Amino acid sequence: MAWDPVWEKIFASRSWGRYPGEELVRFVARNFYDAPDRAAVKFLELGCGPGPNLWFLAREGFTAYGIDGSPSALSQARARLNQEVPNWHGALVQGELLHLPFPDNSFDALIDNEAVSCNSFEDACQIYAEARRVLKPGGKLFVRTFATGCWGECTGTPAGHNAWFVSEGPLAGEGIARFTREEDISLLLDEFESVEHAKLELIRNPGKFSIKEWLITAITSKAPVLTSLRFTKTNR
Repeated sequence: MAWDPVWEKIFASRSWGRYPGEELVRFVARNFYDAPDRAAVKFLELGCGPGPNLWFLAREGFTAYGIDGSPSALSQARARLNQEVPNWHGALVQGELLHLPFPDNSFDALIDNEAVSCNSFEDACQIYAEARRVLKPGGKLFVRTFATGCWGECTGTPAGHNAWFVSEGPLAGEGIARFTREEDISLLLDEFESVEHAKLELIRNPGKFSIKEWLITAITSKAPVLTSLRFTKTNR
């Protein structure tokens, strides 16, 4: 299962962050700010939620697509984009990450901001393979995902490889949470040509709790993907 209905309850019942993280802003600035025509650069965010990252991309002039399973999150994202960036380019799509409704080689960059970490290891491998399929040759993937050793790991109920329905920490009550080992990064992103990673750590109550995450950038090979097309028309 690539999307847990618990997220519809979460997005429908509480507010979410309104602004992108500094690391994502850096990734976009470093790789795409010099584009001669920003509207020609197409981003897709996996599990976009209420859209703070899409809002940032749209304000910067890029074409921004988002996919999520939650109608409440998409409604919030659409309302904000239409109000604050009325001439934005792109689309919001309700759907599953396991089967992205876009043709091969569609996007210049994909964003996974801790969305794929809400899936099992096996599903995550398939989702990243789908990400590879819809990226253009030389396209880039930005991943922010929870690392092993993070607060909440090994608490609650086991849910597969390095995954739990956690009972402690900021991920408690948010469905499945998967924590990535360093040696698993290459397995998850096996279809990408170049993968770089670094670790972030936020200490809470020094010596007791810490939030550990991986920042990963992956690049596709220059050869285009040629597979059967699996996509449907998307609506803004």
